[in-house]
Order: sequence, then C-alpha cells, then structure tokens
Amino acid sequence: MLELKKKSVMFTGIQPTGSLTLGNYCGTMCSWGNLQKYYQCFFCVADLHALMSTGKKRAKYHSSKKILDMVALYLSCGVDPENNVIFVQSQIHTHSQLYWLLSNFCYFGELSRMTQFKQKSKHSQVDINLSLFCYPVLMAADILLYQTSYVSVGLDQKQHLELAQNIARRFNKLYGGIFTIPRVLINPTGFRVMALQDPQKKMSKSDANVNNTIFLLDDINIVRSKLKRSLTDSDFPAQVIYDPQRKPGVSNLLSIFSSLAEKTISQIELEFKDHQYSSFKQQLSDLVCDRISMIQKLYFSFRKDEDYLIDILKFGKKKAIHYSTENLYKVFKALDL
Repeated sequence: MLELKKKSVMFTGIQPTGSLTLGNYCGTMCSWGNLQKYYQCFFCVADLHALMSTGKKRAKYHSSKKILDMVALYLSCGVDPENNVIFVQSQIHTHSQLYWLLSNFCYFGELSRMTQFKQKSKHSQVDINLSLFCYPVLMAADILLYQTSYVSVGLDQKQHLELAQNIARRFNKLYGGIFTIPRVLINPTGFRVMALQDPQKKMSKSDANVNNTIFLLDDINIVRSKLKRSLTDSDFPAQVIYDPQRKPGVSNLLSIFSSLAEKTISQIELEFKDHQYSSFKQQLSDLVCDRISMIQKLYFSFRKDEDYLIDILKFGKKKAIHYSTENLYKVFKALDL
C-alpha cells in the first residue's frame, strides 16, 4: 500500500488522444523514471482535457480502451505504480470543483493572450468551444490541487504553467499561503522535437504527413524508414553540428540523440565530428529503435492484463481523492464555503 511521502510533489498529465509520439517521450516521459526517485509523483490521464475539440466530430478519447492504453504506456516508460499515483482526471471530482473556484481568480485578458488559444482559434473553421479558452484554468486546478512543487511539461505548456503560478500567487495574497507555487520542469534537450521532414514546426500526432512523426507504437521498420528519410541539410561539407537557424534538420536530430543517450549536444558533436550524415542517422536510428522496442515489449505485456491496469487506476483514484480533498478543504475554508 502506497503511503504518500512527505516530500515535494511532481505532477504531470497527458491526454489519452491516440498514440504518443517520440516528441512526447523526449519532452517529458523519458525523465519520469528518474524524477520518481526524488518526488512524490502524480501521473494524470487527462481525459477531461481530451474532450476539448474545435472539430465537428469529437473522438471518444475518454473511452476505457484509450485510458488503459495510456496507463500501459506510462508503465512502459518507467512509472512505478507501487510508489506513485496514476489516476484518471474525470474520476476525481475535486478537479472540476477547484476549476470553478479558480476561475474567479483568473482574468479574461490573461486567457485571451494564451498562445495556443490564439493559434488554434485562428486556424479553426468552426465555432470555438469555451473549453478551448478556459482549459488553462482547469490545468491550473489539476496542478494546484496536489500542492505541486514541480510540473513536468513540454515547452509548449510553459505559458500555461506560468498562468497557474499567477493564479496561485493571487489567491495566496488574499487568503494566505494556501497553494504551493509550482515550478516548471523542462528537459534540457528534447523539450521541443520538430517534424522530421519539416523542422520548422513541432512534431505532432495530427500531422497530415505521417513521415513527420514517429509514434511510440510504430513498427520498428517504419521508424527506421522515417529516420532515414528525415531532413538533414544541404550544406557542404556536411557537418553534424547544432545550429537551429542554419541547420534545423540536423539540430533536431541532435536534440533527439541527446535526449535518449543522456549526453550533451557538445559531446555528440565531438563524437560525430568526422562522420557523414548517413553515419550519424544510422546510429540515431539504432538508438531510437532500441528504446522504442523496449517500450513496445513492455507495453504489450502490460496491455494484456487489463485487470492489473484497472486495479492501478482504482488505487490511484482512492489516493488522489484523499489527497486532493484535504487540499480542496483548505480552499473551501479560506473562502468560507
């Protein structure tokens, strides 16, 4: 039985919106095995966030299959269910309750300046859901509910984490030190993996060009093929050096290599100083495929035992409700509710 430890809390969450990518892994997931050694970790399957959609047809991302897929991937990436809390967001009623309370401490102007809202609403051809506008407040509730000290996120979520910090400070100024002010944890490399054939944009699971994205459950031969065809640069002589402005393709591949090999980019540049792009890409391919093969082997093993995955979520629900209710009560008391 997991007893919540008296140490700093790390919170992270991913929407169960289909296959995760190498970008997801390099951005946050590859560091989870190490982070759980030092923090009390809460891993959220963010199915409420997955309901947000600007499309006409909303996929059933909150289905039990998608959720169990996500739990199996969490475990495959090194999350220890015996010493951490894995739970489904929609099963913890305190998230929605705190979301409404915090919405009274967040301003319209702040939300309208969120980069993701501006980008998605600008390119959408249909009516914009209120959830697209307000979901950073729910994200703040997710984080603050657990007295989170650190949040593991990709670079694209940094602005939303800053909003959560502002809301917490605003509330604390009025009612005392109710909330812990969370700090962002972003991997030093791999925090923004770009599309393989268009390194000017982020790698995305929804990219129309499937060759831009490596999925964690891709066939290994497909992974090798995508990496082999990935964009390097046309400069001569070919040099494996990190220069995002002049060499965005090679720089992107270097970031991936650095993230998986746990080496600095400078070390990798020195290692491949006299190598051609083909040699570098071959060794990167071996590294990526070895890691993905390991994840897939574990994933399919975990996924066979649905009862085990369900038990993990039942256990996580119990712990998350207990811990979050204690913290929500402090907010209720401060607001005289």
